[in-house]
Amino acid sequence: MIGKQAWFQRRKYGGWGLVPKTWQGWAYIGVFVALIAGIQNIPGISNEIRFPVMYAIIGLLCLDILHIMATLKKDEMEVRIEALAERNAAWAMIVMIAVGISYQAAQSAISGKPVIDWFLMVILFAGLIAKAITNWWLEHKGV
Repeated sequence: MIGKQAWFQRRKYGGWGLVPKTWQGWAYIGVFVALIAGIQNIPGISNEIRFPVMYAIIGLLCLDILHIMATLKKDEMEVRIEALAERNAAWAMIVMIAVGISYQAAQSAISGKPVIDWFLMVILFAGLIAKAITNWWLEHKGV
């Protein structure tokens, strides 16, 4: 698309996504920021025009970044490190969601009003389903 994978590297220590590694990557981000700021500061344009144009630019940026992330070249060690980091992050999130649900259940039992955030339950079951499908797929693929 617009950006090139050579301009970016994966974020290793600050979350998910990409970070620019060349001046072209920084210029790429700067151009998109300038476009969004420019759209916001053009006088005389109605919000009916301004917002769709701004969201189209943001959508293009998101699609392009997803494309760059999908095609980013990683060596075998980076793939293994990223897989372990993702696994550990997933386990930490699962534990914290389970703690949150347990706390809600305890609060519900104490107050006598059953209140549990079903969205958190859906998140846990979605993770369970994703893991089961992945395990089944990889076993049958022979990985």
